[in-house]
Order: sequence, then structure tokens, then C-alpha cells
Amino acid sequence: MITADAAGTWTLGDHSVNRMGFGSMRLTPNPDRTVAVRVLRRAVELGVNHIDTAAFYVSPGGILDRGAGPARYATELIREALSPYAPGLFIATKVGPGILPSGEFETADTPARLRAQVEENLRRLGVDRLDLVNLRLTRREGSVAVRFAALAAMREEGLIRHLGISNATLEQVDEAATIAPVACVQNSFALDLRRDADMPAALASRGIAFVPFFAIAGPNREDGAGSAVDGVVARVAATHGVTPHQVRLAWTLHQGDNVLAIPGTGDERHLEQNIAAGAIRLSDQEVKELAQPARAPRSSAPHRDAEPGRSGAEQGGDLSGQFGAGLDLGLADGDAFDVEAERHAQAGAERPQVAGDGQALAAGRLEWVG
Repeated sequence: MITADAAGTWTLGDHSVNRMGFGSMRLTPNPDRTVAVRVLRRAVELGVNHIDTAAFYVSPGGILDRGAGPARYATELIREALSPYAPGLFIATKVGPGILPSGEFETADTPARLRAQVEENLRRLGVDRLDLVNLRLTRREGSVAVRFAALAAMREEGLIRHLGISNATLEQVDEAATIAPVACVQNSFALDLRRDADMPAALASRGIAFVPFFAIAGPNREDGAGSAVDGVVARVAATHGVTPHQVRLAWTLHQGDNVLAIPGTGDERHLEQNIAAGAIRLSDQEVKELAQPARAPRSSAPHRDAEPGRSGAEQGGDLSGQFGAGLDLGLADGDAFDVEAERHAQAGAERPQVAGDGQALAAGRLEWVG
């Protein structure tokens, strides 16, 4: 069985992690908590030592808002499955977007609200100090100084070990780095979602990890990797005897030694496929061909066929049929505006404006936009 160390390692903050990690949001839709517990424990068995989460990853009532029954927080599922935590396990979370006790969504933009979110993560994970906290921005513009300084102060208190930033421009990263060390940047990025194509190399020169989400879903976001597959991706997949989903993950890891993957799934078999993608070695020519800008359109319809036609890395698996289409693939958090901005940039159009405090209603649920 291929394990997560096949992807190589990177020093995240002061901690060596395998470059193939795990994203936890897809754990929340299934009302059967034991499934999530099994997936998490299997991930660790297979060498995953970098897990991404957030206190606002919850179902029902959160970003996905899927499934019935009591609220299932990804952070609490992690605690249930893995606490007491192994010394080598590194758990990254994020603050900015959040859910108030009233159930209302918020974007924390004051030190007090950021502290409340940090304390919520501490409580739900059952720890005294968080390994890493990403400041999740809802706008890729403007200063991050006040918010990042608030997190830096909590780092000095000992509540946080390392800091990162998410949905950020390089200018915002550099501004944050003048306040406190930046361990990682977590942005949407995929084979067909490359607004930040120069980011991996730029961050590598600064000694910063790049942790992309949407690696599999690309512009389809929560709708998942559709049944239509790009011809080059299909050909490369056939050459290596793997799935197109695994090729997309492998391509992501080939973007730099500082690139860390965090695919998420609620299915053990798909977890194993994701981890196995870390062992795929693409040739320079394959990487070049995959990087060509002209890509075939990808269907937004999730792929729910049975194996072998189903390429299940990061796919919703049997849960997609049980809880409906449109579940997360390479998603770290809801990022509708990231995708819209990418499409407008490609078309040379003006960036669409979103009213309010960075929240929008889409597909019948509230999502944070970028």
C-alpha cells in the first residue's frame, strides 16, 4: 500500500510534514460519525500527518449544509478520532469566516472576533495550542495588518504555533510577513484554475509552503470533478494506469517542492487513491503538456458511476448519491468569488462586485466569497 511519504516532505513552520495531506470538510455530511472516524484513522495509518480543518466545517448548517441529525463539526470529528494526538500530527485550521452561536454567518474583522474564533478551534479540537492558523481573507485586496497582528499577538501568548494566510495575493503575504513569519499560503489552484500560477515559485523563494485547494474540482468547486475529462489528462492517466483525478493531484504536487496537497474525502477507498497519487512521477513533457492553457470544458455534473469508470479521488463516493450532488472535492472552504474572478480575468472582463460583508447566497446556501 502506498503511503503519504511517497509525495515527499516539507518543513511547515518547524514541523516536517508529508506533502500529501488531508482536508477534513468532506467528512461532515454523513450522519454516521463512525465513517469519518474510520477515514481519519486510516489517513493517519497511511502516513498523513498534515490535516486541514476549520471550526466552520460543519453539517448540517455550514458551508455544505448536507445530511440530517445533530451538527457534526470536522474539528470535533478529528478530536474524536485522533485525540490524544500523536506527536508528529500537524493540524492546520483557519479563522475569518465563522458561525456565531446564533447560527448566523460572520466574517471576523476585529481582534475580539478573531480571538473568539481561535478559542472555538482550541475548544473543539481539545488542545491548548493550535499548530497553525490561517487568516482566511474574503477579499484579495486591502491591508491585512490589523487582523494578522491580532493573530500574531495570540501566537506570542502561546495559543498558536504558526501562522498562515488564505485567499491572498503575494502583496498581502509580504505585508503579513512584516508582522510575523508566514508558514503557508492556502489559495484556490488547480490545473484549470491558475490565477496564482506564479505563486508556488514566489513562495518557495521565501521559504513558504503553498497549500492549494480545488486541486481536483477546479472551477467546478463544490460540484466536483465532472464526468467530462480533458484529453491530455485522460491520456496521461492511461499512460500511468491511474485515474484523471490522481493525475490532477500529481500535477499539483509537481508545481514545486513547497506545494502541499490537502484532498478531502469521506470514503476510505478514495482516501487510498488520493494518497497513491503522491507516488505518480510525471515526466517533464507530461507536466508541460498538462500545463497548456487550452483545456476542454469540464462538466459540472458529479461523476457517480460505479468503478472502474468512476475515478474517485476526492469524489463524494456513495455519499454523493445519499446526500445529493455538489459536494466538496479539492475544497478548503467555500470560495465562489475566486472562481468568478478567474473566469472574468480570462475573459478580460471587469471583476464582479458583491454587496455586503463578503457573503453571498448561492445554490440555496450561504458561501464566503473571495
